[in-house]
Amino acid sequence: MTTFQNDRLRRPAGLQTLTLGDTTLTYVPDGVVELVPRRWLPDTTDEVWRAHPEYLSESGNLVASIGGLLVERDGRALLIDAGLGPETITAEPDSPVGAGHGGALLDNLAKVGRAPSEIETVAITHLHPDHIGWAWHPEPGSDRPAFTGADYVLTSPEWATRDGLTEEMVDALAPRARTVTDGQEIWPGVTAMLTPGHTAGHTSYVITSGDQRLIVLGDALHCAIQVDHPDWSAAVDVDMAQSAQFRHRLVAELRKPDTLGYGIHFADAVFGRVTDTTPAWQPI
Repeated sequence: MTTFQNDRLRRPAGLQTLTLGDTTLTYVPDGVVELVPRRWLPDTTDEVWRAHPEYLSESGNLVASIGGLLVERDGRALLIDAGLGPETITAEPDSPVGAGHGGALLDNLAKVGRAPSEIETVAITHLHPDHIGWAWHPEPGSDRPAFTGADYVLTSPEWATRDGLTEEMVDALAPRARTVTDGQEIWPGVTAMLTPGHTAGHTSYVITSGDQRLIVLGDALHCAIQVDHPDWSAAVDVDMAQSAQFRHRLVAELRKPDTLGYGIHFADAVFGRVTDTTPAWQPI
């Protein structure tokens, strides 16, 4: 692995754009959070992380980028996940989650020439706070949701469960929520793929353009090292065995020709492909 790649695996991602046929994909940063390696991936050992310091920050933690994926085609715009919003995460003793923050997504959308009002759909992988932040927080200086013209797409089991959501979050999301099923096209060239385990209705999305496709992994995988070790589930997965089952399926799909992946939390390596080399995740 090159030094450049080493650095990418332990620093937050900035704005990145990828072209897939007639579709433009842009990672839009919102913030970053650190994850405590042994607590987040409890099947790992100290030996694993001593052998792979390239994944660890100076504090010894995994660096997880937070943001959204802007999908643009024919002048239209879809956003997959909506960041954490203007929030700060405080590290707690014995927690798998370290310090973090959000809040930059709207400013970064502006940098690529998109107003929140131009987003016609927000596709949600799951209802954890770092994926729905700007879907329920109002736009700064307003009491209205940031994405004034968007509906919010998610699967029925995810909306039915919605564990951990506050009443304020539910009230903001409910008028715009639209549930979809596994395999349903939610936007031109974008299809929902149910991948439960992290949450009951966790959803990946497959973006297709011509013969090419990109799979949005959501939180089925949190770190690129899991591509090499799909049995390693996160401590916060509601069903760790099911999560591992779908992670194996996703890695197998990523190995197919003309297939790219997008790992939202993969530090500064959010876009990549899976190869037969080690490490399997090769950042673009």
